[in-house]
Amino acid sequence: MSDTKKAPKKTAARDAADTGFTAEERAAMKERAKEVKTARGRGRASKADGERDLLAKIAEMDGPDRAMAERIHEIVTASAPQLAPKTWYGMPAYARDGKVVCFFQSAGKFKSRYATLGFNDDARLDDGGMWPTAFALTRLTAVEEERIADLVKRAVG
Repeated sequence: MSDTKKAPKKTAARDAADTGFTAEERAAMKERAKEVKTARGRGRASKADGERDLLAKIAEMDGPDRAMAERIHEIVTASAPQLAPKTWYGMPAYARDGKVVCFFQSAGKFKSRYATLGFNDDARLDDGGMWPTAFALTRLTAVEEERIADLVKRAVG
């Protein structure tokens, strides 16, 4: 008799657990793949196509997230009309030359306790050797709205 142990059989549930990604993260990756495929099918997408996709994603959000996303969309488009609205991993995002500058991640997206306004490395927010690139949002008041407008304007430089 052999003392060697057989490897356990792989199952679909085990394969999913082995990836290290949550169901929400896998869904976001699938959304990104769909976005890329849609963009290829459209050829050169217009700003209107991107805005339509973005607004559809906002419409899918729950009440508080939806209200915040709608207001952020208004602030970003007013503060930086040169940015192109689009979706990115299923989130509302705004791009310059095809590169995402900032995005809104609803609290419901990854079941977190707050929404996030994030900026990618194409944003021009550099401030010394260290600066924030993501901001937690639990509500929007005039103070937060003013700060978002300022950050977006700085991000597009």
